[in-house]
Amino acid sequence: MQNPSPTPTGEAAPSPSRWARFLDSDLFFAFKTSPVAIASFILSVVMIAAALLAPLLATQDPFNPAVLNLMEGLTPPGVTNEFTNKSFLFGTDPQGRDMYSAVLYGTRVSLLVGAASVVFSAGLGVVLGLMAGYLGGKTEALIMRIADIQLSFPAILIALLVFGVARGIIPPAQQEEATLILLILAIGLSNWAQYARTVRGSTLIEKNKEYVQAARVIGRSPFLIMLKHILPNVMGPVTVIATINLALAIIEEATLSFLGVGMPPTQPSLGTLIRIGQQFLFSGEWWILFFPAITLIILALAINLLGDWLRDALNPRLQ
Repeated sequence: MQNPSPTPTGEAAPSPSRWARFLDSDLFFAFKTSPVAIASFILSVVMIAAALLAPLLATQDPFNPAVLNLMEGLTPPGVTNEFTNKSFLFGTDPQGRDMYSAVLYGTRVSLLVGAASVVFSAGLGVVLGLMAGYLGGKTEALIMRIADIQLSFPAILIALLVFGVARGIIPPAQQEEATLILLILAIGLSNWAQYARTVRGSTLIEKNKEYVQAARVIGRSPFLIMLKHILPNVMGPVTVIATINLALAIIEEATLSFLGVGMPPTQPSLGTLIRIGQQFLFSGEWWILFFPAITLIILALAINLLGDWLRDALNPRLQ
């Protein structure tokens, strides 16, 4: 990298800001030249923003019984209700709940569970991967054997096992209130192993480099070496895995909710809305299932495409 050119007074020009360096980076160039990346990023941002702003964008609080009107029940999309002369963009369910508002709030819950479970699984996997790669020996063998055993089972089965055991421990009166936390823990514990394996492999490479050897020579503790020196250099693959796993976590949560072990109808996610809607599919009220399902598909697809692009962009073998 060239040194900053001197100013007319002989002083060095100020170094560019981080934002300026990012705009001049290869990653941003790859992003702005990829229509798929731009489209998936915009779609993801719009859907996430709509979910976060659900109280402002929704036409009603769909889970407040006081605002529901049974006379508006089962109104098709865009059709004016004959009793109240009101129309609904996505139609209504049998309780008169506006499906547009329900989808906004359901997307909010799905994103919360997906993002929180990814943060939990990534944090757990990174910590265990750093310990396994840097400490080695029995610590590495124990962590990696547990990871190998877990990876031999589908993630959804691990999540069902964790969720079922946790519900068996919690008193029945508190189970509905604890469902959100249980889902986050169940999905997070089912996905930590791939982070641990990836971070362990990167740590094995990084710990033999000169900057780590120099930190050891000056007396840095293993904890500080892992935290300040190795961790920043292994976060690239972790970011890619986390982006892809966000879409997978949202689908996993929807699967659990569809099976009836996820979010309750009083605080539904997209999966819960799909489970409720499929009961009305063959009776002609198709919109109760269609709009939550298409929202889930678009959200997962947009995030997954963005993660695939990020993986390719950060892979030096594809440069």
